[in-house]
Amino acid sequence: MCLITKAVFPVGGLGTRFLPATKAIPKEMLPVVDKPLIQYAVEEAYAAGVREMIFVTGRHKRAIEDHFDTAYELEAELEQANKKALLDLVHSIKPDDMDCVYVRQPRALGLGHAVLCAERLVGDEPFAVLLADDLMLGRDQASGGPTVLQQMVRAYEQHQGTILAVQDVPRAETRRYGVVDVRGVNEPVAEVFGMVEKPVPEVAPSTLAVAGRYILTPAVFESIRRQPRGAGGEIQLTDGIAALIGTEKVFAYRYDGRRYDCGSKQGFLEATIDLALANPELSASVREHMVRALG
Repeated sequence: MCLITKAVFPVGGLGTRFLPATKAIPKEMLPVVDKPLIQYAVEEAYAAGVREMIFVTGRHKRAIEDHFDTAYELEAELEQANKKALLDLVHSIKPDDMDCVYVRQPRALGLGHAVLCAERLVGDEPFAVLLADDLMLGRDQASGGPTVLQQMVRAYEQHQGTILAVQDVPRAETRRYGVVDVRGVNEPVAEVFGMVEKPVPEVAPSTLAVAGRYILTPAVFESIRRQPRGAGGEIQLTDGIAALIGTEKVFAYRYDGRRYDCGSKQGFLEATIDLALANPELSASVREHMVRALG
């Protein structure tokens, strides 16, 4: 039985880096090839055994709820047209054993605040947090290998503590991430002794940056609640996790896979190109187009 059955998706942000595209469309609904970003994250959680998906939304995120809801008119038309493959595809978006729950984040006060909004729905059990901006693929995921969250669940089962997905970044980029202080930097799982949110390169404790996947214990809620506003005047999840160090174990997990920062245009385009090249229906034509374009 999977020990992690609930996942929180903070999706209340405004997506200003993708304006004007995100003026009326949630950034999490931007498609990479043929699926919106949020669906990649939900599928990753589902593959890891999570069955309750908790979305922390804003008032402009109705499209996310609609995406995971039943589309009666569409399904009726597909059934009438005998388009079974497309009907099965629509049904697969939300499997019957998966529950979707929504809670509003009344104000955009940071990632820590968004996680805190899910406290009553999570209850007193460990849970995952997935940031849909970070499209993350396990190294051999396409051929049946584990997703990043599956890898982290296995690490949690072994270590029974907070698990943070981390990756090595250039020191010049530490100011963009939460950065961990660990011993055994090259170990796949290392205990965390400190964390700093968006440190300047000169004071960063390492170059191991927290990526958009977490497994947290319920103790994090009270810890977040006690924190003053941090970097950017926001309630930082990193600060809440850092305050737990010393009272319970926190581990950095070097995941085996690739992360695309789809909150940036460059990362979004890289993900689109790579996934199109990996798609059997598209790869040949995309390669041909790239050769012509770069000719």
